[in-house]
Amino acid sequence: MEYDERLANFRQTRLNPFDRGEEEDGLHGGKTPPLRVVSPGAGSATRSHSHFRESKPELFSGTRTHSSDRTMDLGLAEDHFSRPMGSIVASDIEQLKMAIEECKKLILELPEHSERQKDTVVKLIHLRLKLQELKDPEEDEPNLRILLEHRFSKEKSKSVKQTCDKCSTIIWGLIQTWYTCTGCYYRCHSKCMNLITKPCVRSKVSHQSEYQLSICPEIGLDRQDYRCAECRTPISLRGVPTEARQCDYTGQYYCSTCHWNDTAMVPARVIHNWEFESRKVCRSSMRYLALMISRPVLKLKEINPLLFNFVEELVEIRKLRQDILLMKPYFITCKEAMEARLLLQLQDRQHFVENDDMYSLQDLIDISSGRLSCSLTEIHTTFAKHIKLDCERCQAKGFVCELCKEGDILFPFDSHTSVCHDCSAVFHRDCYYDNSTTCPRCARMTDRKQDEEPA
Repeated sequence: MEYDERLANFRQTRLNPFDRGEEEDGLHGGKTPPLRVVSPGAGSATRSHSHFRESKPELFSGTRTHSSDRTMDLGLAEDHFSRPMGSIVASDIEQLKMAIEECKKLILELPEHSERQKDTVVKLIHLRLKLQELKDPEEDEPNLRILLEHRFSKEKSKSVKQTCDKCSTIIWGLIQTWYTCTGCYYRCHSKCMNLITKPCVRSKVSHQSEYQLSICPEIGLDRQDYRCAECRTPISLRGVPTEARQCDYTGQYYCSTCHWNDTAMVPARVIHNWEFESRKVCRSSMRYLALMISRPVLKLKEINPLLFNFVEELVEIRKLRQDILLMKPYFITCKEAMEARLLLQLQDRQHFVENDDMYSLQDLIDISSGRLSCSLTEIHTTFAKHIKLDCERCQAKGFVCELCKEGDILFPFDSHTSVCHDCSAVFHRDCYYDNSTTCPRCARMTDRKQDEEPA
């Protein structure tokens, strides 16, 4: 009773602009009389009330609305004194649900594209946000959580629309806390984290950096016991109880929770068929292929050496890579090249300055599209220009053909030269193959060793 009396006294001394209905008609001198039937003799109160309405026309310009308008105000025109802070009861959620249903009905009844319909839609959005807040109240969550080798980082984005990888529902960043794994980019609600059973794919990449190189190695649903290969949920090709979806990379079948019909290029089809069409893969395979796409783990001359006979672009790229490896000794002994950091032009493809036979899946994709040939040719031209024209130190490391002793300075990466496999001396190609004698430089080195040996 004491709380109700204080609430009544507050309402008598304060005018709430959100209040509508019969209470407003009883205002007198800034006070709200109790609701009762006015007798005929109460003319003075009525006149005073009319005088007050005339003196404050801006407060009573609105007309009385339907009861559905009063329902829409629920949660918007809040009465902060109706209940102590922090006390949430079941009736709040039920009343919000009722108000949401009323808003939805009213939206359908109002004229399309009218201002009132737009306002009602805005109210509906606010009501739904309030309902979600009551169901999933915000709590203090740690910024970093480690689970099953995942390193989950708390996200701060409120506007980006994402989907939870665990429950497959939308993440409402405005009102829900969510996390992303910094390793495999697995996203989930905070409330779903304790339900995660899938380990981080990046750990698999670190421990097993190799591809499945058989094209869709299917084993059949019976070998999987008619269950999802990942979460063991019962599945069937008929969709009862859950649809079975095949991953083109692993060849196994998955449920709709583990397989979202994502697409990716399959390495086995690229290597064996030179086919770059994206195929449907499960979520874990999609993440694994995304993390592996730039790793140079494909040794083509061992996996499919015949590919070089049918794909001319591969032969061109192999020659450019071999030339770059021959240029590398010039750069690592040249002060100007080190200061210019010429080798850093290949920092995205570091394996190009280490060997000429390892490829990543991204390399093969770029070779097929023609991007790699253009970029690598440009880098090759820049490197050759530095050695042959711009740098005197590098020019001094060139060779003169000792067989004909004519022509310009030769370098091992020139297209018309041949290199001795024993001493790395450079000759004109025609001179080297036409001469039936041994390499002059090798002969000198042999004679020198014989002279140095004791008699």
